[in-house]
Amino acid sequence: MTTTNHEHEPAIAATGLRKSYGDKTVLDGIDIQVPAGTIFSLLGPNGAGKTTVVNILSTLISADGGQARIAGHDLTAEAQAVRAAIGVTGQFSAVDGLITGEENMLLMADLHHLSKGEGRRVTAGLLERFDLVEAAKKPASTYSGGMKRRLDIAMTLVGSPRIIFLDEPTTGLDPRSRHTMWQIIRELVSGGTTVFLTTQYLEEADQLADRIAVLNGGRLVAEGSADELKRLVPGGHVRLRFSDPVAYERAATALRETTRDDEALTLQIPSDGSQRELRAVLDWLDAAGVEADELSVHTPDLDDVFFALTASPASSQPADKETVR
Repeated sequence: MTTTNHEHEPAIAATGLRKSYGDKTVLDGIDIQVPAGTIFSLLGPNGAGKTTVVNILSTLISADGGQARIAGHDLTAEAQAVRAAIGVTGQFSAVDGLITGEENMLLMADLHHLSKGEGRRVTAGLLERFDLVEAAKKPASTYSGGMKRRLDIAMTLVGSPRIIFLDEPTTGLDPRSRHTMWQIIRELVSGGTTVFLTTQYLEEADQLADRIAVLNGGRLVAEGSADELKRLVPGGHVRLRFSDPVAYERAATALRETTRDDEALTLQIPSDGSQRELRAVLDWLDAAGVEADELSVHTPDLDDVFFALTASPASSQPADKETVR
C-alpha cells in the first residue's frame, strides 16, 4: 500500500468557516477538527447552523469564508475527491418509496459506477448487514421509519466512504429504532469510518460521541468530551452518606462548604467531579478519622450543559468558546 502525506491528517479540518444569507450570519467563523475513526457530534438548538455546517463540509453549498480539508483533500480545489471520500445521510430520507429496497441500493451502485456484478455483491452484503434481506423485494414505501433510516445509511455506504455525515439520523424514530441506529454507528466507527453527527438528542451525543461541540448563534461556544463538558457547568457535587450520627457530625465539621441533610445523615460538597477534588475530600475525611458509608459523585448531565451554553438568544453575541483539552 502506498503511503500518502495525508495519512496522519485529521479526517475533517476546518478553520474560520463563515456563511451568511443576506444580513443574517449563520456561521461566524468556526473551527472543527475531527480525528479519523472517531465520532464527532455537533449539538445546537434549531436554527443554530448545524445543517449548514454539514452542507458546507459535504460540498453541497459553498462557505463565504474559511478553509477546510476533508479526507486530506482541499474542500474547494478538490471537491470531486472530497465527494468520492464521503457519504451523507440528511434529515430527510433519500429513499425512493416507489421502488424496492434492493432497487434503491442498486440505483446507488449505478451512481457509483460499480459493475453490475459488483453492485449486486455490495447490495446483498449491505442488505444483510442492515437486516433488510426480508424486506428487500418490497416497496420502500411500506418500510417503517427505522427501516427507511437503515436503508438510507446502507445506501450511503455503497461507495465505501471513509467519512459519513449523519444529519439528525434518528429524528422521529422510536427508542428501539434509535438504539439500533446507535449500534450501527458504533460498528461503522469500529471498522475505521469517521462519523460527523448532528443531533438534538443530548443522550445520543452522550452515548456515541468521542468529542462534542456546541453551536449557538453561529459560533462554537464549547467543545470537549461529554464528561469534560459536564464539568463546565455548576451543580456537580460529592454526596456522602453516614449511618453513625457522630461520624456525620465530625465529617460536617471537618469538611468545608457542605450542605447538610440532618434527617438523611448526608453531606453534599460542591465538586467538578475531578480526581483531584475527590482525593481532597477523601484526605479531609482521613484527617478527621471519619469513614463514610457511601460516597457518590454527581455531575450535571448534557441537558444542563446544553441549556447553560445556549441560554442566550441566538441573535446575541455568544461567549468565547470554552475548549477542554
